[in-house]
Amino acid sequence: MELKEALLELRNCKKRNFQQGIDLIINLKGLDLRKDNISAIITIPHIVKEKKICGFLTKRNDFVKTVSPLDFPKYKDKNALKNLVKEYDFFISNISLMPSVATTFGKALGPSGKMPSPQLGVLSNEDEASIKALINKISHSIKVRLKEPSFKVAVGKENMLDEEIISNALAVYQGLINVLPTKRDNVKSVMLKFTMTKPLKVEIK
Repeated sequence: MELKEALLELRNCKKRNFQQGIDLIINLKGLDLRKDNISAIITIPHIVKEKKICGFLTKRNDFVKTVSPLDFPKYKDKNALKNLVKEYDFFISNISLMPSVATTFGKALGPSGKMPSPQLGVLSNEDEASIKALINKISHSIKVRLKEPSFKVAVGKENMLDEEIISNALAVYQGLINVLPTKRDNVKSVMLKFTMTKPLKVEIK
């Protein structure tokens, strides 16, 4: 069935007393993820949820939690470092601090996929406009780093319009297709589900 039909059917399922999330699941085939390093940053048109952002910045900032160089030494404590990485969804950094960030935080940020990158997360200026623009970009972005032959990502919430959910789902699907070795031939199946429902198989053309 098409995405529109699947959403209609999912909305007719048993109602829950909370706003369910909506996940797109893309099952893949013909990949050796030990050799195929597949990653991407996909832009979606509609924000699904606000991301908690922490910044490694030279001075305090009102828009994001700031960790300045003076704070770096306390994160030599493994528990403090672990808690910081767990608490925030995204990390940004002033480009001048990146060597120190890599040294102090790299062992925790790297494996979690949260290391600031030139594509999404590194700033050359810390002015208000630059930081606001980066926050907006992050809010509309999804990081993809395939570790398993099945990729699941939130593309909406129950209270969003169908058109918004569908446009997000299409953006994610196309974004992933673009980085797969043999494009659509690597896709085994696509499914859509609410938090508490079974997944429904969908066709995306």
